This record gives sequence, C-alpha cells and structure tokens, in this order.
Amino acid sequence: MKGYSGAVLAGGHSSRFGQDKARYIYRGKPLLGWVLDSLSGAAERFVVISRPYPEFDVPGYFDIRPGADSLSGLHTALLKIRTDWTALAACDLPFLTTEYWAFMYALHEHAPVIMAQGPEGHPEPLAALYHHSVLAGVERQLDEGNYLMRQVMSDTGGYIIPWPVLQERFGPDLFTNANHLGDLP
Repeated sequence: MKGYSGAVLAGGHSSRFGQDKARYIYRGKPLLGWVLDSLSGAAERFVVISRPYPEFDVPGYFDIRPGADSLSGLHTALLKIRTDWTALAACDLPFLTTEYWAFMYALHEHAPVIMAQGPEGHPEPLAALYHHSVLAGVERQLDEGNYLMRQVMSDTGGYIIPWPVLQERFGPDLFTNANHLGDLP
C-alpha cells in the first residue's frame, strides 16, 4: 500500500480537560473528528484508544504495550500500519489539515522522522510522520523505560520543519491543542 497511514492517539484519560477530549464538540464536530478529517488523504486511518469510539467508523486499537503514554501509541501504530509511514496525531489538534499532512509527506525522503517545530521552538512529536524503520528503536525505548517521544527522532535522525515556514503556510493556530476546556479559541 502506498502513501501513509493515519493514526490518531486517543488513549489518554482527559483528566486535565475534565471530559473525554475525543468526543468534545468543537465548532460543531468532535475533536477526534477534526483530526480524522485532516487525515482523509491517508491510505488508511485508525485510532489508538483506551476506550472504544464506534461512532467514528474507523478501526480502534488498544495499546499493545500500555503504560508508556504516547510512545505506547506510536508503537501500536507502527505495528498496525499497512504502509511504510504513519502520520501520528493527537486527538486534540483540530487545526491540522489534509494540506498539512500532504506537506509533511512530501518531505518523507529526507529522514525516518519528519517532525514540525512548534511555536515555542520545540518539536511536535504528536503531529509528525514516522517511518516503520523506527520500530526497533521505539521497542528499545520501551524496554529501557525511556518514554520520551522526542528521543525517537534523536536516535534515528529526523528532519524538522521550522515553525516560521509552518506558520506562514498553515496559520498560528496549527498546533493549538486542548489540554483544558479554555485552551481552544
């Protein structure tokens, strides 16, 4: 299968948010729906979950090795994809677009991890592309108890798109996420 797979992480407990973020209605649509729509250009889409979301009509997979937060989700996604690449997104990023993922995938030959720089200058590992070849490194991190998502890029090499490029192309809200109810504009 050509292209990339789209995997959305919806496995958290939404404790800071106060309710299930994935189902939270924002501008007429659940947050998870916004992110799934952004991945409509993917060869396949699924959700890595801690609870079922049948209303979204995409497969849901529980973490294969739970307990390592987002790294557990990346691990599960890399084992489930039918393509060489996975576009990994958090369920609370409603401003991601199909154009964003197409832009990211157009750079996939540069490195095994294609990651954006966020507005604060830090990498955004939950809006990134990961090649299947990083799986061994992810498994090593899990075995060692090192759950830092950014370590995947450090260990395997990565390509970072600078924030000014992304902001100009996709706007300042691109990585606005919902950790608390009042975080969304």
